Parts: sequence; C-alpha cells; structure tokens
Amino acid sequence: MKAIRVRHIGGPEVMELAEVPTPQAKASEAVVKVNVAGVNSIDGQFRDGRLRTPLPFIPGQEGAGVVTAVGPQVKALKIGDRVAWSGTLGSYAEYVAAPEEHLVPVPPAISDDQATAAMMHGLTAHYLVTDAHKLKAGETALVHAAAGGVGLMVVQMAHAIGARVIGTASSDEKAQLAREAGADEVIVFTRQDFETEVKRLTDGKGVEVVYDGVGKATFEKNLNVMRLRGMLVVYGMSSGAVPPVDPAKLSEKGSLYMARTTLAHFTATREELLARTSALFSMIAGGSLKVRIAKKYPLAEAPQAHRDMEARKLAGKLLLAP
Repeated sequence: MKAIRVRHIGGPEVMELAEVPTPQAKASEAVVKVNVAGVNSIDGQFRDGRLRTPLPFIPGQEGAGVVTAVGPQVKALKIGDRVAWSGTLGSYAEYVAAPEEHLVPVPPAISDDQATAAMMHGLTAHYLVTDAHKLKAGETALVHAAAGGVGLMVVQMAHAIGARVIGTASSDEKAQLAREAGADEVIVFTRQDFETEVKRLTDGKGVEVVYDGVGKATFEKNLNVMRLRGMLVVYGMSSGAVPPVDPAKLSEKGSLYMARTTLAHFTATREELLARTSALFSMIAGGSLKVRIAKKYPLAEAPQAHRDMEARKLAGKLLLAP
C-alpha cells in the first residue's frame, strides 16, 4: 500500500510517499481502508521529534473509512462498516490497523470529511465546553485561535449555550469567519493587544474562562484577563510549551484555576467516546454545528499540508485523501 513514511525527524520534507506492507489485524483490531485522514498539530510534533515514537513510522492520528478485515476478538464491527477514529498512529496511509475501542460508527448522514473533522477537533471542542469548564449561559469566554479547527467549533458550541464569546484571530478574514460562527467580538491580535481589548470589552472585569490552544505566547496575558476565580484551560501548545508556573501566581491574580488537558483523558472509556461522538454527529446532522474544511490534499502532498498548517494561513480542517 502507499503511505507517508518518516525515517528521520525534521521538517515537512522528511515525509515521503512510499510502498509499505498493508497492516494485518491483530486479535482486537480492525483493518480500515482510509478514505480521509486528518492533519493535526500533533502530527508535526511527532514528525519533528517533540513527541517521540520509534523510527521509521507512518504519521497521522485520525481519519474515516471502511472496515476491510477484523481480528478474531472484535465484537461489534464487521467488514463494510463505516468508521472514524482518533489516537491511532499510522493514518497517513491507504490502510490502517486500529483497536476496535478506537473506532466509532459513522451515521449515513455524516460524510467521511465531516466525521474526520469531528474527531480530534470536534471531540476537543466538546470536552472543553462541557467538562474542562462547564460553560454556562451568560458567562464570557475568551477563545484563542477562534478561526482554527478547534476554535470554530468551540465558538459555535459556546454561542449555542448562550455564552458571550470573545475570540482572537490573526487576520480580518479569519475574524470574519469567527464572527460567522457566533463570536460576539473578535480581536485581531496582529494589530491589537488582546489583554487591553478583553479588559475594555468586559469593563475591566475579565472573563470566566479562557480556552487556549496556543500556549507560550498567550499564557502570561491570559492570567491578566480572567475574573476572580476564573478558569484557564490550556489544551495545546502551537506557540510552544507554557513555562513552569508558581501556584502562588494564580493566587495573586485572583485565586485562578488552571488545567492542562488532553483529549485522551476525556475519552478515557469506550462509553464516553461513543457519547461524545454521538453528540457531535447529531449536531452536525442537525445543522447546529458546521464543519469547515479548509483544504483537502492528495496523500503525496502531506509535506505541503504540514507547511500550510504550520504557517497558519488556512482556517478550518486540513485533510488528506489516500
């Protein structure tokens, strides 16, 4: 089969299209023909060595496709089932072998593109607003990178709950996308200081919660824009890791709460994974959650997809088509 192979860590150029053996299903696995694979920042972190995995490897953590084989201990899946997944390394390929527990059924009303976009980005947005900080009507949320794959979904969900949403974006075009998704205010951080603007927009009171996938570049100012006992949820580090934090600083800033979350801990059981994906697919099918696909690339163009992702020029989900 054709797959993207990484033999040594580095930039996007280390990803090469290669012929590799088609995976075989282990006892509790299924082999899936990959129709669509998702492109995510974590893929770049494996590629450049920030996250480690034995070399060589096939990148990619999520996708959607059709089951072509099942292991003897697989209970709920059969050949021909449409499924989607996240957290399974090796998805930049024509076929992937995935544990049954990672695979979720895709309803007929949901396309492969929508299903893929609903996995890492959609599931992350869902746990952010429903669990990491259970957002309530009337609260004000600051959403960084509000026109990104996660950001657009957080904005839509927060708006539907009845929260006031302040977003940040890098350009007027992205700011408009965030507004169309339901953001009440959008700060273009390339020419406006988000700390100053958030304080102005909240009459100096600050926000109840900050949802931040940026990390290092926004961290210090985040602490200055939260209300008393506000919550900072850091779910990503696109600008680099947050430096060590003295808990006393959180006290000084107003007894603030802070969490560094990851999707795996909010889909820790099969039941929770199925409940979240079912909720997301229902929102998408019903039209209350819109998935924005920024661009879809042939598998061989995975290096360009990574360049575009890391340049942050495109708003929405990037996909590969094996």
